[in-house]
Amino acid sequence: DLNRLTNQRFDLLVIGGGITGACIARDAAMRGLSVALIEKSDFAHATSAHNSRLIHGGLRYLRNFELRLVRESLRERRIWQRIAPAYVHPLPFLVPLYGGGWKARATLAAGLTLYDLLAFDRSGPDDPAQRLPRHRWLDAKSALAIEPALDGRGFVGAFEYYDAQMDSPERLALACIMDADAHGAVVANYVQAEGLLFREDRAEGARVADAFSDAEFEVRAAVTVIAAGPWADLFLRLALGKPVSHRLVRSKGIHLVVPPMTQTHALTLATKGGHFFVLPWRGHSLLGTTDAPFTGSPNHVGVAEEDIAAFLAFINAHLPSADLQRGDVKHFYAGLRPLVDDGRRSTYNASRRAELIDHGKDDGVAALYSAIGGKWTTSRRLAEQVVDKIDAKLGKSFGRCRTATSGLPNVPSADQSDVLRAVRAEMALTMEDLVMRRTGVGLLGKPGAHVLEGMSRTMGAEIGWSEERREQEIAAMEHNFHTRESA
Repeated sequence: DLNRLTNQRFDLLVIGGGITGACIARDAAMRGLSVALIEKSDFAHATSAHNSRLIHGGLRYLRNFELRLVRESLRERRIWQRIAPAYVHPLPFLVPLYGGGWKARATLAAGLTLYDLLAFDRSGPDDPAQRLPRHRWLDAKSALAIEPALDGRGFVGAFEYYDAQMDSPERLALACIMDADAHGAVVANYVQAEGLLFREDRAEGARVADAFSDAEFEVRAAVTVIAAGPWADLFLRLALGKPVSHRLVRSKGIHLVVPPMTQTHALTLATKGGHFFVLPWRGHSLLGTTDAPFTGSPNHVGVAEEDIAAFLAFINAHLPSADLQRGDVKHFYAGLRPLVDDGRRSTYNASRRAELIDHGKDDGVAALYSAIGGKWTTSRRLAEQVVDKIDAKLGKSFGRCRTATSGLPNVPSADQSDVLRAVRAEMALTMEDLVMRRTGVGLLGKPGAHVLEGMSRTMGAEIGWSEERREQEIAAMEHNFHTRESA
């Protein structure tokens, strides 16, 4: 609703429509604040979609003694299971061990025991189907009976533990957006913040542009929050015209989708200085992830052929039975992790903690905040902290946070017959929105030409595309898939 964006002064403007921005808008709207959210592309199009699709407690963070983060993550895992059971479900993992060394087994047993203890009251909601059992040790015979694909050479057994998986982070983020909208928030994708509005030393909203019409207008708000993921510090530097007090470190991770390698369990495979997952997903295996510092533009994140080759070689070296070839890769994607710069040399070891920056204190610009870092699992909690701060800043009497107990609407996955709903109710505006993030029909490879043709005609008729525009949308999708297949 662009008219409301231009004609109303809001309590809160959120810049960024990934999961962090979606959760902030939802929380604030549910408490009674007037909220606007703008996103320069589609909702959850970047980091929020391009991840391992896990809602997890952060087992490996125990190695850095981040007990507080693990405890918080375990609590949030349980909350997501409770408020979004249609999207989040338990997932069993196996951690295979090779060789006769007792030290590795004892160390991992201690870590998993601590993980269970930290989750003692947070292992799942009341629904028995959502409860997460404690870890257990399986000897080689028992583990191979569960997952025969495990390499049996030198195999001594495996630990089994549980975390949670979301089948579609894109649609879970969309559910948060739709719930914010249902509670009165004005949400708009393809509206880009070009800069901030100021009155003396105070932020008063943003100058924005409609990506399709190129129309420029202003969105005014008492408080502005930047939730722009890997773009956050770059936008602030541009908007403020000076270096900002906090810097992000960006880490690139890629994932590959291949034919199924396991039956029921995910695999956590330790490597020198890291680990990777083999995750069951939509009848395939999702392999991830890499972790490499990224210094380029967040607008240009891709997967090169050498990235795929290196990752396949890496997986085959650590799981020889896989014997994966380039032709096995059905789909791939890359995402950026926006990490708080804590001075560590390795992005793998960098903290996944979130941080709320008050730019009034740090940069002399009042009523401006940035929510940076963090991870999918803890996004709801970060949003709660952000809105608590805004409540105090506005000095009004708003309601208490209800996002930990209020269930999310079930936004079921669409197929071709549901294209109209995606356009009318879910704000899909391009074929990429529809194919990759609303229906997901393109996540396992290029759909047939007849599928794209039918979807584009239904979508184009509803939106009012010319034949030229419809053909451009088809061509853009064809180009995207060609780029992926020949990367």
